[in-house]
Amino acid sequence: MTHASSTQAIPATGEVPQHVAIIMDGNGRWARQRGLPRFAGHQRGVEAVRGMVRACTDRGVGFLTLFAFSSENWRRPADEVALLMQLFLAALTNEVRKLHRNGVRLRVIGDTARFDPKIQSLVASGERLTAGNKGLTLTIAANYGGRWDILQALARLCREQPGAANAGFSEQQLAPHLSMAYAPEPDLFIRTGGEQRVSNFLLWQLAYSELYFTDTLWPDFDAKALDTAFAWYRGRERRFGRTSEQLGDADGCSLAGPAAQAARSG
Repeated sequence: MTHASSTQAIPATGEVPQHVAIIMDGNGRWARQRGLPRFAGHQRGVEAVRGMVRACTDRGVGFLTLFAFSSENWRRPADEVALLMQLFLAALTNEVRKLHRNGVRLRVIGDTARFDPKIQSLVASGERLTAGNKGLTLTIAANYGGRWDILQALARLCREQPGAANAGFSEQQLAPHLSMAYAPEPDLFIRTGGEQRVSNFLLWQLAYSELYFTDTLWPDFDAKALDTAFAWYRGRERRFGRTSEQLGDADGCSLAGPAAQAARSG
């Protein structure tokens, strides 16, 4: 199923974001502040992922997408990359059955061909095991880049319709080939750790997402911090190209929280 694009139609919205996408930044700084090696921060970050899956499930979020390893992260020191691969392997080994027991569907997006064959095998088996689950869809972006995603989608489209390139492709033709065609576009993007950029994450999909940045380091980002982000989200006026006056006449077809309503009446 391909979901409607926010540039082609006005998506349904609500008090709780249906899709939350997070850049989990700050593991290394969290460890350094405590005199610990960077890897200890990454280990603690995995614990934060467990908590975030629970928190999103409890709050009725349908899709949670986490940026675990970017295509640019290979530039990090080789020993840190190796440790991150070990952590990814351990997480796949230890967590997938727990996710399955809790009705979570696992998806992994990115160019996984560069990973060790054992990781590739665990990714494939984890996706198969949880494919029928109806609860939260947890997507892990690993060796993922937003530009890579668009380019691979275009390449797949050209292979599928080789004679159509001269006429030009539409958004509707490209969208089914993007990595996250199975999910609605993120309502809320969160980046922890204080940086304020999207870092090549879901470039196509974030077109109309609300962007929330927090200084909280990822290992400290818990259910309370998520609630703070959700409270901020409820105050956003999601216009999707329309005016505030149009929203007032839309009979609830778009989210307009207390802050937005106050702004219109002020």
